[in-house]
Amino acid sequence: MSAANDPAAWDALVEASEPGSYLQLSGWASVKAVNGWAAHRLLARDGVGAQILVRRPRPLPWAFAYAPRGPLGGGWTADEVAAFSETVRRELPSVAGRVSHLRIDPEIELDGPHDVDGRLRQALATSRWRPAPPIQPASTRVIDLAADEEALWGELRKKWRQYVNKARTAGIRVVDADGDRLGEFYRIYQETAKRAGFLIRTEAAYRDVWDAFAPDGRARLLFAETSDGEPVASLFLVRSGTRVVEPYGGMTQAGGDSRANYLLKWEAIRSSKEQGATSYDLWGLATGGIAHFKTGFGGREVRYIGAWDLVLDPLGKTVYDTANRGRVWWARRRHGLSGGGGASAYGQAEGAD
Repeated sequence: MSAANDPAAWDALVEASEPGSYLQLSGWASVKAVNGWAAHRLLARDGVGAQILVRRPRPLPWAFAYAPRGPLGGGWTADEVAAFSETVRRELPSVAGRVSHLRIDPEIELDGPHDVDGRLRQALATSRWRPAPPIQPASTRVIDLAADEEALWGELRKKWRQYVNKARTAGIRVVDADGDRLGEFYRIYQETAKRAGFLIRTEAAYRDVWDAFAPDGRARLLFAETSDGEPVASLFLVRSGTRVVEPYGGMTQAGGDSRANYLLKWEAIRSSKEQGATSYDLWGLATGGIAHFKTGFGGREVRYIGAWDLVLDPLGKTVYDTANRGRVWWARRRHGLSGGGGASAYGQAEGAD
């Protein structure tokens, strides 16, 4: 059985890739299945492939396809891009029916080793991919955990180290938690979303993520608690291979006042290294305040080449774009939010609706 048809083999392929996102793991397909997304895995030659999520919004006859943080594998040469593109054109409609377009947003660094002088972007354009609105964060900070703990501690800004120590002195402690505390996490996340002005999903959606990744050790739930056991900050981490990502998190007002969020972030980084992770992805720099907070923990800012669309049906793509603009406008209006931000400006790890 090929990796495309065997979830365990596919997950092994994803975790062996550099980078390999948890959004390409079979667990994410099960998370999105609840919302009507069907997963199809396509592999082109040289092992370049993607887990593609497909959804057909009623009453449209076309489906929209999205490969979150895909494709993966290969060396990102022009020939590999062309081969993957041809595989999509040939095979995706045969397994998924009428599809308006496929959107990808690979974790390939802008002007990085795979995009020197924009070569990858040119290869995508040559294969008739076009730049598209982002779904996942366009930039992030990544901490290399190869350094020893003392060096990682030294990467924190001086004021950040003081805040970590302030939280410790105030009696704040960081604990791992089981899924039975997801309700507490959601309360904190909900408070954070309301304060910062972004949309989040229902509590059940995050339980689905936990149920998909926690059984095999790919998810962690961390809390910063006061000496009385009150949770004042929380992080929901997901792991793919030796890479840890923090897609969801927040704090209460009391957590901010006590600097519990600084201690929590540091302990998440430190303990991830202790558990064998080699990189820690702070996942998105959605606002100036969030970027400032995350920058203080060191690491390196990475900007990606962005999202790209391969149009398979031009009329379907036009209809989809019109319908999607209306959907986003209505969702923000219904929640009393202004502007054009995404569904989750704090983390934006939601994949797609």
